[in-house]
Amino acid sequence: MRFAIVGAGWYGCHLAMALDALGMEVQVFEQHSRPFHEASGNNQFRLHQGFHYPRHHGTRMQSRDGFLRFVERYPSLSGPIRHNIYAVPTYDSSMDFSTYRLIMTATGVEFSELGTSPVTLQHVSGTLATQERVLMMSRARDYFQRKLGTRLVLSHRVGRVEETAGHVMVDGKIFDFMIDATWGHLTQPAIEVFYEPTMLLYYEGPVDFPAITLVDGPLCSVYPTEDPQIYTLSSVAHTPLGQYATSGEARARLAEVNGAMVQAKVQEMEAQISHYFPAFRDVFSFVGPQLAIKTKPVGNHDDRSCSIARHGRIFTVMSGKVDTIFTATERVLSLLEMTVSASGETETTLRDDIVTIVA
Repeated sequence: MRFAIVGAGWYGCHLAMALDALGMEVQVFEQHSRPFHEASGNNQFRLHQGFHYPRHHGTRMQSRDGFLRFVERYPSLSGPIRHNIYAVPTYDSSMDFSTYRLIMTATGVEFSELGTSPVTLQHVSGTLATQERVLMMSRARDYFQRKLGTRLVLSHRVGRVEETAGHVMVDGKIFDFMIDATWGHLTQPAIEVFYEPTMLLYYEGPVDFPAITLVDGPLCSVYPTEDPQIYTLSSVAHTPLGQYATSGEARARLAEVNGAMVQAKVQEMEAQISHYFPAFRDVFSFVGPQLAIKTKPVGNHDDRSCSIARHGRIFTVMSGKVDTIFTATERVLSLLEMTVSASGETETTLRDDIVTIVA
């Protein structure tokens, strides 16, 4: 059985490895010269456990379980964070600290309540220490390029997909199935989505400085990267550059980004984080922006759980977090099994089992 996978991000690469291990023939097409060039490699690099999503049970559970599976399956592709703090603002959060702590306790994720924070915060009612990790993107790129080898086709932008009853053709090559792992940049997702161009900010700071995440609502966070002196600053309110109905409109918006827009975002995001962490500007210095496009479901603003759909011989993948790659694989295989099982017709042999009684 032959699979074409379009998009060499976390989902495309992991699905390729899983299908290959099951004896399938796999080819991954990536339009850029390296994997993880789009949203998979341009984000906050957080390996979630579910603390970010107190308002969506399904996302929390998938993140909790996926975190453990990710660390076991890819132990070298993420790293520990010495101090990882979640703080609940006194007035600006959608829930109070006691409610947040109760939700996380019920979720079954490991944390400890901090009596004293390793950094001086203000306007917060409580803090938790968690064991979330940081993704190592350079290692991930090298790992999947080595493992996939010639099955990974780089610098190839898929332009034509044609489906028939028996196969699907991708740029003239015949496959049994295709998986679209581009998050709606090639084919239309099965659910209604919007495209959100984003700007995160990179800062230089001290080695092993604590990660700080404010929850829950239109808040902000400081998070480490694989470079021990580089951190990201992100904001629910200020990171998005708009919401668009098409991928093309979102890319056009990113093309408009200029120095003045970057400086405006720097001012907005620094002001927001400084409200809770007053020493931010003394500790960190701005390095540059990170630009990407996120694809999100319309209406379900807190839902980042995994969604897999099949239309004919084409599968589409939608998920908000890297830790649900295992859920995606299981659902693809389940849908594939249903497809294969339904395709075969067997003649009835019931009449052969009817006992004939001689009078």
